[in-house]
Amino acid sequence: MARMIRAKVNSGAYGSNSEVIREALRGWLERDRRLAALDSAIARGVADAEAGRVYGIEDVRREVRARFAPKGKKKA
Repeated sequence: MARMIRAKVNSGAYGSNSEVIREALRGWLERDRRLAALDSAIARGVADAEAGRVYGIEDVRREVRARFAPKGKKKA
């Protein structure tokens, strides 16, 4: 690991070992934040499904087609 940090500093991408470590920690914290948001979204989806707040596949298909139909074409 120390070798990787030195390589980053020696490449000129960072001015010091501390800069490399701070950048790595920021990336780690951002990853954790995104994973927490994903976990929360999944939990909301599961709770909705368990409560019966779901849509049939045909309803979803119609909505997707309506929303993403090419401009100027009739919706199927």
